[in-house]
Amino acid sequence: MSVKQNTLKAEFSLKGKGLHTGKEVCATFKPAEENCGYRIIRTDIEGRPVIPALAAYVQFVDRASCLEKEGVKIFTMEHAMAALYGCGVDNCDIELDGEEFPILDGSSRFYVEAIEKVGLQEQNAERQYFEVTEKMEFACEATQSKITLLPDTEYSINLVVAYDSPYLSMQYATYDSRTNFVKEIAPCRTFVFLREVEALFANNLIKGGDLQNAIVIVDKEISEEEVKRLSAQFGYEGIEVKQGILNNLDLYFDNEPARHKLLDVMGDLALCGRFIKGRVIAERPGHKVNTAMAQKIYKAVLNAEKEDAYPADVDIMAEPLMDINKIRMLLPHRPPFLLIDKIYKVTNNVVIGCKNVTMNEPFFVGHFPDEPVMPGVLIVEAMSQCGGILVLNQVPDPENYSTYFMKIDGVKFRKKVVPGDTLVFKLITLAPVKRGIVTMKGYAFVGKKLVCEGEFMAQVAKTKN
Repeated sequence: MSVKQNTLKAEFSLKGKGLHTGKEVCATFKPAEENCGYRIIRTDIEGRPVIPALAAYVQFVDRASCLEKEGVKIFTMEHAMAALYGCGVDNCDIELDGEEFPILDGSSRFYVEAIEKVGLQEQNAERQYFEVTEKMEFACEATQSKITLLPDTEYSINLVVAYDSPYLSMQYATYDSRTNFVKEIAPCRTFVFLREVEALFANNLIKGGDLQNAIVIVDKEISEEEVKRLSAQFGYEGIEVKQGILNNLDLYFDNEPARHKLLDVMGDLALCGRFIKGRVIAERPGHKVNTAMAQKIYKAVLNAEKEDAYPADVDIMAEPLMDINKIRMLLPHRPPFLLIDKIYKVTNNVVIGCKNVTMNEPFFVGHFPDEPVMPGVLIVEAMSQCGGILVLNQVPDPENYSTYFMKIDGVKFRKKVVPGDTLVFKLITLAPVKRGIVTMKGYAFVGKKLVCEGEFMAQVAKTKN
């Protein structure tokens, strides 16, 4: 049974302090189109840079996950990611006016309550999964942390934490399809040991930390003088130690720390960009091993996408859908810069075409005389032209429009293209055309070997009245 993607029915905003910076920040969650995943937009920076919430952009910092793209950073997003993932949201744009998400009460509770209030909107596209087909592991000897993924038909997490502490020596937590995420996982708050607090303050961290957004665990006797000093440091009067907790918080669950660690695992693994079908076993997990596993999953997703991208359903020896004459009717390019020979397939979101590379190409005169190699920039240009066919095929009067590429990102060249090769291109739209803007993922193959890939953003503009 297929499951459809979901986005939010309406937008919502949450305001609060960042855990580490202590600065007030506002996060606004908005509906987003199919297949875009989670995207974070820094509204406080000129140009409103976008950072996809993907493991490709993960950087590790102490006690928090961090995303970085082109020098722009986002911190402490794991509680928001867990809320979106746990509530079944596939696509969401998040506008952030600072570098850190608000810590709120140290859990996902307020994010989840806001999601439930606005509700979910089902979309047409099917949900994208990463199905674990073989055992995957990542371990960190320094922290004795380990995450293992095993094949399964549904998503589940089995977690154990163990600390050198009489109060929190060992705890377990589990999550599966029977777990009520909203009530049993989302409200569980972050925690810290009192002995760690001084070091965190010394390292200029947890400026926004207080007794309202963290469980502070006391696993040693403290003097009255130290209690007074801590009261001054946290800005609270009458701090008490009650059953190993520095303040008067009542735990929601006996194993709330373990449940919060499970929340972190869910939020960090969400950065793989897919809903997971598999069993997660987490032993003493932390953000470092969590995000490292997310990176492994993300790489596996990319590899699977490349394998799936090969146009196995197209026979390049068969009669094409469009020959060079029909292509000339859509594209304004002309020799020697018309770099597409045939189009085999065009749908609303996919185009497949080819270029036969011969020794007669004019660029081989200088690139290179003794070792002819097709320039990478022309492979990208040919792929772009193929994408232009996809876009122009969707307008009623394509002769009056042109496609202008605005951005090319993530281009990788994996193999030389030489005379005698046939380049087969496949481009897939990543989102519906919006305000004349389209984004596409492109692949170029020689045989079944991937030789080039990249992402393209283009604008469709009218050229004639």
